[in-house]
Amino acid sequence: MQQENNYSMPLIGDEAPAFSATTTQGKINFPADYKGKWVILFSHPADFTPVCTTEFMTFASMIDEFKALNTELIGLSVDSLYAHIAWLRRIQEIEYKGMKNVEVTFPLIEDIRMEVANKFGMIQPGQSNTQAVRAVFVIDPNSIIRTILYYPLSTGRNFDEIKRIILALQKTDKDGVATPANWRPGEDVIVPTAGSCGAAKERMETQTNDQYCIDWFMCLKKDK
Repeated sequence: MQQENNYSMPLIGDEAPAFSATTTQGKINFPADYKGKWVILFSHPADFTPVCTTEFMTFASMIDEFKALNTELIGLSVDSLYAHIAWLRRIQEIEYKGMKNVEVTFPLIEDIRMEVANKFGMIQPGQSNTQAVRAVFVIDPNSIIRTILYYPLSTGRNFDEIKRIILALQKTDKDGVATPANWRPGEDVIVPTAGSCGAAKERMETQTNDQYCIDWFMCLKKDK
């Protein structure tokens, strides 16, 4: 008989699972401690590993950029608090791609029993039964999961893309638009599709300097 998976997999649009955890920055209660904030919750396979080290140095170097976007960072692995602290101290002594004396000031969750990792589906037996995959959860100020990214153990994440996702989601929420492929702030955005053929035809016939249609189902406008 095939054994059932014992891990959950929250989906985009779900409320993020609540948890309390011990971290390198003290005890946190999620989502209560992050009310009104965007959150990037991400996991890594293990402390004192090379790919994870480059990722933590990059995240720590970008922390002010994320804070400017009302976004907080929370890391997680199944290592102990003592291992976390020792690793983060070692990171401060490493120089990589111009980054040096890097201090990780965001919380890193101790999750030896995999309680938080299992709530978020970060333990995936096809990769490892004892390590979390490289998961990224983008959670909005209402504690709703808006984006989920999974990377294999061997592949480091693209942090410019993670920041771009935050920017795009915030733009969508603010202006009620969608963002096209490779969108960057300041570029044209997509307006919602017209609800009927008649409305689409009217919209195409009444294009403005700020809004234009490529086809009846695809209209864009200048970003302001």
